[in-house]
Parts: sequence; C-alpha cells; structure tokens
Amino acid sequence: MRRRVLAPILLAVAVAAGPTTAAAHGRGPNPPEGLAPTGADMPTVGGNLANQHYSGLTQINQRNLDKLGPAWRTHVSAVAPASDDVGQQTTPIVADGVIYLDTPRGEVIAVDGATGAPRWKWSPEGFEPAGTRRGVSIGEGKVFTLADGDRIVALDKDTGRQVWAVQPAVQAGVDLGSIDRVATVYHDGIVYAHAANGDRAAVVAVRASDGGHLWHFFGGPDRGTVFTDVDGDSVDAGATWGPVLPDGTDCALEGGATPWMHGAVDPGLGYYYMTFGNARSCRSSQDGSQRPGDNLFSSTMVAVDAKTGNYKWHYQSIRHDVWDMDNVHPPTLADIKVRGHERKVVFYGSKSGHQFVLDRTNGRPVLPVHQPMIQDSRQHHAPTQPFPAHRLLPECVVWQKLDPDNVPGDPWRAVPNYNGYQPDADGNLVFNPDSYVAADEPFLTYPQGYPTNHRRGCMYDPQWDLPILSTTSQNGGADWSNNAYSHRTNLVYYPYGTNPVAHWNGAGANGQRAIGQYQTGGILAYDASTGKVRWRNHLGTDMSHGQGPLTTASDLLFVGQIDGRFLAMDARDGDVLWEFQTGTGIAGAPITYEVDGEQYVAVFAAGSTNPYGGSVTQGDSLWAFKLGGAYRTGSGSQEGPEPAPLAIRRPVQGGPVEGSTVDNTVLLARRDRTTDTAAARDGTAQNAMSPTHLRVPVGTTVTFRNPGAETFPNFPNQLPHCATQYFEGLFNAKLDPGESFRFTFDRAGDYYFNDCTDPRPAGKIEVYLTPQDLPGAARFLPSTLDLGSRTGVFTGVRGAAVATLTLPAGHRLDGDVVLRTPLSVTPVPARGATAIGRTVLVWFDKADLDNNVPAGEAVPLTLVANVLRDGQQQQVTSTATVRITK
Repeated sequence: MRRRVLAPILLAVAVAAGPTTAAAHGRGPNPPEGLAPTGADMPTVGGNLANQHYSGLTQINQRNLDKLGPAWRTHVSAVAPASDDVGQQTTPIVADGVIYLDTPRGEVIAVDGATGAPRWKWSPEGFEPAGTRRGVSIGEGKVFTLADGDRIVALDKDTGRQVWAVQPAVQAGVDLGSIDRVATVYHDGIVYAHAANGDRAAVVAVRASDGGHLWHFFGGPDRGTVFTDVDGDSVDAGATWGPVLPDGTDCALEGGATPWMHGAVDPGLGYYYMTFGNARSCRSSQDGSQRPGDNLFSSTMVAVDAKTGNYKWHYQSIRHDVWDMDNVHPPTLADIKVRGHERKVVFYGSKSGHQFVLDRTNGRPVLPVHQPMIQDSRQHHAPTQPFPAHRLLPECVVWQKLDPDNVPGDPWRAVPNYNGYQPDADGNLVFNPDSYVAADEPFLTYPQGYPTNHRRGCMYDPQWDLPILSTTSQNGGADWSNNAYSHRTNLVYYPYGTNPVAHWNGAGANGQRAIGQYQTGGILAYDASTGKVRWRNHLGTDMSHGQGPLTTASDLLFVGQIDGRFLAMDARDGDVLWEFQTGTGIAGAPITYEVDGEQYVAVFAAGSTNPYGGSVTQGDSLWAFKLGGAYRTGSGSQEGPEPAPLAIRRPVQGGPVEGSTVDNTVLLARRDRTTDTAAARDGTAQNAMSPTHLRVPVGTTVTFRNPGAETFPNFPNQLPHCATQYFEGLFNAKLDPGESFRFTFDRAGDYYFNDCTDPRPAGKIEVYLTPQDLPGAARFLPSTLDLGSRTGVFTGVRGAAVATLTLPAGHRLDGDVVLRTPLSVTPVPARGATAIGRTVLVWFDKADLDNNVPAGEAVPLTLVANVLRDGQQQQVTSTATVRITK
C-alpha cells in the first residue's frame, strides 16, 4: 500500500555513528582517500570522488523508517531573482550543512540544510546561465558551475558573489565543444569540466584559484598522435577512424565521442577517469561506412593523470559503434575482493546494459569479456565486441505472442513486424524470411555456431538502410544515471530503462524507439566481485535518466522516479520499504547529510523529459526529510498531489483526430489524405498512417484502407500493407492496394497498430467513453473523512474510506472504480469494489486520498465506474460532497 512502510522489517539493523562502521569484505575500516563513505557532508555529485553514492550515516534505518517525514520544501525558482522555470537534471551537493544546486533556469542556489531557507542565489550578469545542468562542485571556498558561452564560473560559497568566469576554449585557442551541462568536479586545486556536445568534445581542467587552463583531452583524437599506455602498448587513435576522406574530412574531428557525464578521481593513483560517448561523424551515428576501424576514443573509458591530463590507459566498450550506445554514465571506483584477491576496480558501462569491471590501474578487465558478432559488409562492423560474462539486462528482445491476456507482457517484448517477426494465425510472432529483412541477407556474415540464420533483435545486431530492432537503445540500459556502491553489501546498484530501438542509416535521433512499446525500467543490484545479479525490482518507470540511487550504512537505498515517487528500499533484497509522493518528477540523485546531530535525506524534484516528453510533471521543489519531519503542504498533507500520468507507451507522431471528421477511416502507408505524388505512396515514415491518432467513441467501426487508384488516381500505393494490432492481437489485416478492412471497437482503450511491409509507420485508435452523470448516486460513509495521521508523519495515515454508488437498473459493474479528486488529474484507484444488487460498495486507502484532497467542509469527490448495459460498455460518474479533516 502506498505511502507507508511497505514491507515488514525482518532483520535488525546495527545502528552506529559515523561512516567507518561500514567495513566490508576484509578491506578494513579505513578506505583510501576519495573512496571513503561520506558522513555529515556529501560534497560531490557522486557522493565522494569515486562516485559511490554511499553514506556512512545510520541514524535513519530500517527500524525507524516509518518515522521519516518531510522536514521542509523549498521552491527554488520562487527565490529572488524569481522565475517560473521548471525542470532540471541536477544532483545537489552539501557542505557544512548548506545545500548547493542548480535551479531550473541554470542559476545556482545555496539553501540551509536544516531549515530550507535560502542563503543566496546567483544569476549571471553579462551572460546567460546554462539551461540543462547536472550539478556543481565545491572547493577552496568556492562553488564551481557552468554558464552560457562555454564558461566555467566560480562563486563565493558564502555569498554567491562571482569570483571568476573563464572560457577555456579562448584560453586554449581551440574549440573544446559545448561546456554547458555536465556536473563539474573539484579535487586538489583543479576543476574538471566536460563538453556535452559539439563537433569535437573535450574534457578540460582549469585551476580552481583563477580558472586558468591546465589541460584538455579530446574524445576524437588528432591523427598521428600516438598514445602509449601503462603497459607499453601504443596506438595511433586518430588512425582508427579510417583514412581521411577524398574531400579532406577527418571523421575523428567531425563529431561524437562526447564526454556527457562527469568523471571520477582516484587521489591515491593520481588518475582522473572519464567516459566518452558514441561516434556520430561522417553521415550519421548509425552509418559506419566512411569510418572503418574501432573509432577511438568513442564508447571508451580513458584514464589520465589528474594533474597533467597525460594519457594512462583506455578501455573501449564498443568497437566501431553504429548503435549510439553511449557508455558514459559516471564511473564508479571501489576496492573489492575478486577470487580472494584485493583489486582496485572501476565499474564502467551504461546504455548497453553491460557493466565492465576493470582494474583501474591499467584498464584490464577483472572479469572476462568477449563475444563474436554478426557483421554487415557495408558497415565495417568489428568481428567481436566486449561482453561481460554476466549480463545485467536481456541480450535480446522478446517476441511474445499477441494476446489480450498477455498485456503489457515482458518488459523487453518487441513490437511485431520488426526484424521480420510477424504474427501467425494464433498471434505467435514467427520469423518470416520473405519479409523486408531479406534484402540485407547477402551482406551479412553470421558467427560460427550462431543459433539462428537471422537477426533476433539482439545487442549489436547490424543494420544498413532498413530498420532493425534491438536492445537496449539510446534511452536504455543505465544511460546517464549514476550507480551506487555499498561498502556493507558489496553490491553495485544499477538503475535502468527498457526501450528497444530500431536502427538504420537515416534514422533521426540515433534510432527510432518503436511506437506503442512500453517504456519502463527499474533498478537491480549485482555482486561487485562476480558481476552476477543479486536482485532486480522492475519498478515500472524509466530509471536511466538521472534517477541515480543513494545507499547508506544502514542498508537503505534511496531513489527517485520520474513519476514523482521517492523510495526507500532494502539494499540487500530490493524490497520497497517506504514511499513518498513529491508531486513532480525526479531526474537527479538524492543526498544525505547531518546537521546538529540530525540526519537528513534530500532530493530535488524538478522533472525532466526523457523518455516521456511533455507528460512529465515538472517543478522546482527541493525536499528534505528527517525522523519526525512535520512539514505540511497547503492541502494539509505532507506529500504533493499525484502528478499527471506518464505516457508510458511510446506515442505516435501527430495529434488526435476525431473519427467523425475522416469517416472513421485510416489510410495505410500515407502521411496525409490528399498528396498524390510518387514520393507519397507506400510511405515508410513513422507518421505514414493517416491519421496516426484516431479518436472514436466505444462501439465505432473503423475502416483501414490500403488506398489504391480510387483514392489517389495518379500515384496509388503499389505494395500490400498491413494493420497489425498489438499487443492484444485483435486483428492483422493484410490488404492489397484498394482493399479495406473494418473492425468495431467495443471497449475503451488505446489500440496501436503498424505495417508488416515496413514496421516504422504506426498508428493508434483511441477509444473513449462519454460519461453519464448520476446526481446523488454516490455517498461516502461517513460523510466526514478523517485523514489525520496517528503519528504526525504521513506514514501514519491509515484505514479505509468507504463509498457507495447506486447504478441505474440494467447496469452492472465492468472493471475497476476510480475517484477523481480536486488536487490531481490522475484518478485514485479503488482498493476494492463489489456489487450488491444495484449498489456498488467501494473502498479506498486513506493514504492514497490524503495528498490528493484538501482539508475542508465541502470537498467534491467524483466516483467513476465503467459498466455494461445490454452488453455495451458505458461509463457513469457521480459526485459526493465530503468534509475532510487532517
């Protein structure tokens, strides 16, 4: 049940003060500098320099979690200079009891960690702030941030006064890329900043004292520069991008290899670790034909001397990347035991769903890797790719049967018709060798012993100019969320998203996520010493876009979700123990700290857009929690209201069109209903269904037509086309030009379909009910609802709220009942409903209602129920006025 301690506490937790209580696996109580657990402060966006996101604080633990409540909330945009900006991807830091973070506008604010009162807020003068930001750093009495114009800025930590602002590219005399997004890192007199875009992107280091340029390192290296690693092995990295093109283009210098996320520091070794993204140059990210070779340092971790930037070693996780896998999340360092031996390791991986465990002294894999791959002769694919022995996420998509009883199905299920997997008469997705993928076969070479003679939708399946669906995606795996490492459990906590993508050379946005698929995710934990997954909790929302976890020495794991939920989980088994609704999406990692002997946990709930676009509720709220926290919102609840529902399924392109305006007809493989040209027929674009989004009431018969000469006399479609409905499998009509198919939709819902000739075009039929209002039919028993907490904390709101709904004669309940409330557009689902004659008895969890209704004398609450009358689905509503006390 929501918003209370959600699982029994089965293990006593040792409560001890200070971070050094968390010695793990024989390493001893005093980890080396940079790798020690944080204590009263959390001064870097990674928690410590090793990006472990691990705190030694134990005051908040599993035995007292039910007492954890909000202490305060600060709307950072409301602080002068105020703005109405919302949304930000930043992770706060805290030093000496003061929290520092980026605002939605890209400014910097300092907030008292105990009270939430603002200390200062900086807004630049003479230049603009940077929009998207992912964190600041602190050192030498200064806070370091980024701003427009590729600037690094230092602020006085006590006053917010601007100390210096520099443009490293001007100092270096070379374009370093767009230095405007990635969190800065401070250590030992140096500030590290990463470019987040540009034709050629670099990591740059400047002096913390005055911003003077020290060094920079490009992901796309100059041709002829030889890098020799700590083992004496040398490589001309620029030459791995193939020869200079006839027009003089050097692919290594034209794009990609961007260091999208901040790095890690090992003070003992004196190394700085940075990760570079995929190659994007010479035509596109998914066309490797002009850049034969491994394309260093794309999809690569590089270790350099932290003081000088001199190269130490590299490890490439994807050779010749043509899938935009961008293994760039912040590297995590740890000292662990592997097969009984102490090892200094770095955990590396991201979108691919891999985690490479590397010796951080030399870059060699500590755990085994290697796998042969399918190759396409047109793409210059590498014959093998690094694959850890233990994969964290499925290697291939799942071709599940289309069936109303199997929805939503496996999180990694594939949309039909991709890769030639088409439904048979029973809805089973079966490979059809005569489908569109047959055109690629002459160019493919399969590894010896490969289990099939076709591409199954697996990691690194090759593509050329036709769409091939595979996993994970440009929005999958861990993308750019941080990991966390626990000294107590020896587990690495890995948030992930699942979002299979179709690649081809001309695909925009580095691939097309299949329309109508479910975009979900969760968090897992794997054993740092073996790489084996110990537990997985598929929470249901994407967790790969900033929703990084924080773990503590009391075996708690704190993590936020883009639907506004803030969770405390059992770090040993992944059970959710506590849940709080912030009211706005979370796209940053939480922090924990101590002020005057009290432990706090804080999270910035501002929201972002990946991968749910405008359906995410964005905000500007910095929340802090402590034991016995007594903060109340304006509604009288401690929580925020339930935010708007997320567009979990990948949406179609194009807005809704009422069926009555187009004769309830969809034209297949056409982008519009009037263009009669050769280029318009047999469309393969995402929006090549006209319309892509048709809205009709329940009971409507929709016509699907493959338009022939009767519709487009000059340039009719020439190919057969399908309307394959998924994932229910209600119909799969294959139509020749001029043919039509009709289907009557008798239940409300969203029904997606695509084309078998080319699966990229997709549409949706939105079937809706028009509610019938029943005045006086709803009652709450009693008419006063007491939503007060027995403990003073939101977890103490308990019990059931009971209502009745009297149905008209001839109506019977058909499905669940929900409640529309004043504070949320998302209805509250009933915990149960049962019909007794014409009366439906409904009960709701009071904890679900509390944050969605205000205290007051006459609060309107509307029951909504789907019913059947004479076999026809209908919807009824009725509003009751209730007195709410809290």
